[in-house]
Amino acid sequence: MAVAEISSPSYTTKSGLLQSSQLSSLSTHLHNHRCCSFRPLPRTQYAKISCSVAPNQVQTPLPVQAEDPKGKPECYGVFCLTYDLKAEEETKSWKKLINVAVSGAAGMIANHLLFKLASGEVFGPDQPIALKLLGSQRSLQALEGVAMELEDSLFPLLREVSIGIDSYEVFQDAEWALLIGAKPRGPGMERAGLLDINGQIFAEQGKALNAVASRNVKVIVVGNPCNTNALICLKNAPNIPAKNFHALTRLDENRAKCQLALKAGVFYDKVSNVTIWGNHSTTQVPDFLNARINGLPVVEVIKDRKWLEEEFTEKVQKRGGVLIEKWGRSSAASTAVSIVDAIKSLVTPTPEGDWFSSGVYTTGNPYGIAEDIVFSMPCRSKGDGDYELVKDIKFDDYLWKRIAKSEAELLAEKKCVAHLTGEGIAVCDLPGDTMLPGEM
Repeated sequence: MAVAEISSPSYTTKSGLLQSSQLSSLSTHLHNHRCCSFRPLPRTQYAKISCSVAPNQVQTPLPVQAEDPKGKPECYGVFCLTYDLKAEEETKSWKKLINVAVSGAAGMIANHLLFKLASGEVFGPDQPIALKLLGSQRSLQALEGVAMELEDSLFPLLREVSIGIDSYEVFQDAEWALLIGAKPRGPGMERAGLLDINGQIFAEQGKALNAVASRNVKVIVVGNPCNTNALICLKNAPNIPAKNFHALTRLDENRAKCQLALKAGVFYDKVSNVTIWGNHSTTQVPDFLNARINGLPVVEVIKDRKWLEEEFTEKVQKRGGVLIEKWGRSSAASTAVSIVDAIKSLVTPTPEGDWFSSGVYTTGNPYGIAEDIVFSMPCRSKGDGDYELVKDIKFDDYLWKRIAKSEAELLAEKKCVAHLTGEGIAVCDLPGDTMLPGEM
């Protein structure tokens, strides 16, 4: 899976927000332009930012410059026009504005994801959204470009956009946090090294979420190694329910569904009840025992058990590597789609009898999997952002053996980041290098 590069906390500025001196060759006269360049507003309790809307939908917006010049800095573009959302809600059936924070927002995955979020595809056609985009010092100019493209896309539901490099500023009041940004694995780097480097990033982001985000923020960790990064993040956010943290394994589930559909000669929508167990690594376990095709157990439709145990599992695990060989880069668009799927699975009721995969906190799980790690398991949701683990699951010796291997790996990773979770001195004795190709 692709990862986007972000800076460590030491690169943040005091405010974390873009200063007017950093914008060059941009118009300073908003009233002379119908569409200008973007500049983020500082966080204030009442600041509201509008996208392009029909004149009869909102009150006439006033340029920020018309207000007290000492209270607000110079501002550019349609996202810096103020409007009264509350008054608008009185005449429209829109829901309350939600705040979605995205780290690694200047990267390729985010480039596909942000426009899906802004269009209404993810949260619905009546859900206004505020995007809070986190980047690094070196990606700041690219982040401005992302904001300009969002501006030019004229999404009516996109009411606010802010950018910055300080997670404490960007995560303010976030109700969803999509943590994509992470450092990629460099040449010669061991998995233990990547765990430490990225773990520091997610420890800091966990602290920021704990300090300023909504108390019920939902967090989806994409940056790899995502399971242990999610564990580090939740351990550094004790005021947020551990259940609210997810590690993205939905792309692995989607890949498994694809391979089962191809083998059975059916379309994707005929495949259901697919679980990815364990870590987002080559120890992950695509579960064919409980999966179904046209409502029938997969093992009754695809009777080649050897193919299921060997070729199917290997294809799912190595799909990202094959894609890199074909295209020369890791998956970005399909990763973005899987993030969308993961969110929609939490905000849409799960179809009766089906479930979805997500890396979640194991404490209290009904399967006997070791507690206090983040492990991908089958989940159901009522569509309220929460989930419950599926209890009616079948196991056999093959499935248990594979699950135990992924469990052992995650327990070893946990010991390797003990210094980042407040559990003592780190001891790295990883069972082997199981890094997926997309992490390199």
